[in-house]
Amino acid sequence: QVQFVESGGGLVQPGGSLRLSCTASESLSSLYVMGWYRQAPGKQREHVASITSFGITDYADSVKGRFTISRDSAKNTIGLQMSSLQPEDTALYFCNARSGLRSSAPLGSWGQGTQVTVSS
Repeated sequence: QVQFVESGGGLVQPGGSLRLSCTASESLSSLYVMGWYRQAPGKQREHVASITSFGITDYADSVKGRFTISRDSAKNTIGLQMSSLQPEDTALYFCNARSGLRSSAPLGSWGQGTQVTVSS
């Protein structure tokens, strides 16, 4: 099973920016769709952003215009540039892969995630 390691989380003030990174245990060439997910305390995990091997992106309405997902196949990593962060963005962020944009089942195991906290 493919595994992922997330990093880059931290404490940031409202309106601030943060960049997350995720490294996969295998080549991204075998992972058609990579995505970021987040889970806030007491809530279910939700989709944040995805990117295909062709560069097609998909964002949750709540983050459109503020977050940008990227893919670097040479480094087996994906990134998430987050701007204009709000308290509602506070959550544990995870990355994973799936077979298509309209598929829901993850291809890899869930990692430890990286915590993002937005607070004054």
